[in-house]
Amino acid sequence: MKTSSSSIQADEIMRRAAAAYLGLAIGDALGATVEFMTAQEIRAQYVVHRDIKGGGWLRLKPGQVTDDTTMALALGEAIIANQGRVDAMTCARAFDAWMRAKPIDIGNTVRRNLLRYRQSGVPCAPPSEHDAGNGAAMRVLPVALATLGQDEDAVAKTVIAQAHITHNNPVSDAASIFLALFVQDAILGMTLPQIYRQRVLPLVAAQPVFSYRIKRLENPSGWVVETMRAVLQAIFDTDGFEECLVDVVNRGGDADTTGAIAGMLAGALYGLASIPPRWLERLDPTIREACKRQAYALIAHGIAAGEH
Repeated sequence: MKTSSSSIQADEIMRRAAAAYLGLAIGDALGATVEFMTAQEIRAQYVVHRDIKGGGWLRLKPGQVTDDTTMALALGEAIIANQGRVDAMTCARAFDAWMRAKPIDIGNTVRRNLLRYRQSGVPCAPPSEHDAGNGAAMRVLPVALATLGQDEDAVAKTVIAQAHITHNNPVSDAASIFLALFVQDAILGMTLPQIYRQRVLPLVAAQPVFSYRIKRLENPSGWVVETMRAVLQAIFDTDGFEECLVDVVNRGGDADTTGAIAGMLAGALYGLASIPPRWLERLDPTIREACKRQAYALIAHGIAAGEH
């Protein structure tokens, strides 16, 4: 569980931002192969699943990604076009355009509330105790990058603005805010033990449902609590990017999303050099280049905003 010191140069911040975005896509592509399989089924078929090979229930090509990555990229593109500003209407329009383009996969809560937005023009879903899925958390990375350097209240407000378009739920909010701040801390060089003290302990104290020090969670569902438990176990019980992602996707269940979120965090923590070349080379080239381009553009907006 090692990261660099908290004194970090701008070029390394850029590289960590790129690693977070590439980690998101790689975790998505790796996990999609075994999405909805049980951990036992994965062991029976692969022993250990550790290569990006496509397939799965979506019959993906090797290196192809799902809604976790494409929705984040749609959001990132909108933020860049909006000069780094994040507002609910811009995000809602981006998500609506993304859905109209017929993505390969889309969550039920996302679809339902984007259809509601089309009808009402209001970029905020009504509060719902049933909307604690992981769809808002999985796409939070562009917001984290674009708001780097802002105070935590401002980051939280921005995270919630994009989240509430589809997921207006306090548990989803807490997870999304936590993930954005975790990514920012890691990009700025905070160590994992420091992040544990500053982020994880307060999260669990405020929301005990996120307590993850239970038995190993396998077959995590799309409920954001189970997503977070699986991701946090993988992050804190491993010592590197590859080990973390292999750990989390081999749990099965909603493996593309747990893989994407764990990849985002591990990329920010361990940096570009930690990403196995075989995974980078296997990732869809268009997606790979979009992730890098957006990461650099978004983090530049974040750095510029933080200097004012």
